[in-house]
Amino acid sequence: MPKITFLNWDVTVEVEPGTTILEAAERVEDKGVKVGHSCGGVCACSTCHVYVRQGYDSVEEPSDREEDILDKAFDVRPVSRLGCQTEVAGADLVVEVSEESIKAWYDENPDARRAAEARGEDLKK
Repeated sequence: MPKITFLNWDVTVEVEPGTTILEAAERVEDKGVKVGHSCGGVCACSTCHVYVRQGYDSVEEPSDREEDILDKAFDVRPVSRLGCQTEVAGADLVVEVSEESIKAWYDENPDARRAAEARGEDLKK
């Protein structure tokens, strides 16, 4: 089975082909992985913006809808994708979650933000 490694937290999860990056992130949220998804993962916002550092060529091309939504994201790069739209094929992926997405996750989880701030944690990670 293919694996997704989330660079920000050095966490790897094994997934079935067809699993989205966002779905994989939600499975390992208890290990610190934070990927925002304000729209619930339906390609209506850019809060699940990630960078596919390795394995980019193994995933399908972004749809026109995904590209339109990515136009609203910050710091878009050639390897930018929306986590809710990017499905794992057969190859392993290495993903970096954008600062925008981590911020969105904390905005969606204010109790976790307050707790992290109280512990003095870096909220960009």
